[in-house]
Amino acid sequence: MSFAVAADAYDRFMGRYSVPLAPQFADLAGVSSGQHVLDVGCGPGALTAELVSRLEPGAVSAVDPSEPFVAAVRERYPEATVHRAPAEELPFRDDAFDASLAQLVVHFMENPVAGLREMGRVTRPSGVIAACVWDHGGGHGPLSVYWESVRELDAEVEDESRLAGAREGDLSELFRAAGLHEVEESALSVSVEHPTFDDWWEPYTLGVGPAGAYVAGLDTERREQLRERCRERLPAPPFAVSARAWTALGRV
Repeated sequence: MSFAVAADAYDRFMGRYSVPLAPQFADLAGVSSGQHVLDVGCGPGALTAELVSRLEPGAVSAVDPSEPFVAAVRERYPEATVHRAPAEELPFRDDAFDASLAQLVVHFMENPVAGLREMGRVTRPSGVIAACVWDHGGGHGPLSVYWESVRELDAEVEDESRLAGAREGDLSELFRAAGLHEVEESALSVSVEHPTFDDWWEPYTLGVGPAGAYVAGLDTERREQLRERCRERLPAPPFAVSARAWTALGRV
């Protein structure tokens, strides 16, 4: 899945949920001052920002395959080392980091096991590998109302529920397949307030990820049908969207 979209589009679409998730995820991974930490699949920098706030200047590295996202992170966090690269081909030496984290990206890796194995390669012995993925499979992700509405109108749609790591237990299996040890799985949750329906809906029209790509492929009539179906499913505004992310923690 390509994320060749502007960084601010991603911020408006998924950043509203990933930003409040980042501190919890960093806590889970035990990120603290004195460490060198890698953010894999950094996007426009939701987790990178949290890491930079916790660590010494220059102790944060980040990678992402999307050129617009890499450019945005370099501009936003000039103290970090940022490379354009996929998770499966990390441009770092062996044992370079105390921890490697992947927030909301394992399900978009071309080869999740290879990506996790690479994260292990660049992390020191006994270092931490952590990943999280929204609970798309269990219907408790931030996009669940949207995809439920889509399926009512298009029963053949390929949503995000079958992506790697999107169901309980998936991440643990991937971690073990990648040769990681002491694997533990848990869940984190966020709740985001939306003052109006349009505040919730408009970012879906920006072409971000599978959800945005689906909206972009609809004609005007079908898009309006989907919009109204989503409105019917949501409470009267203002309303909050609660979302759960499955997490896995392992050691090299």
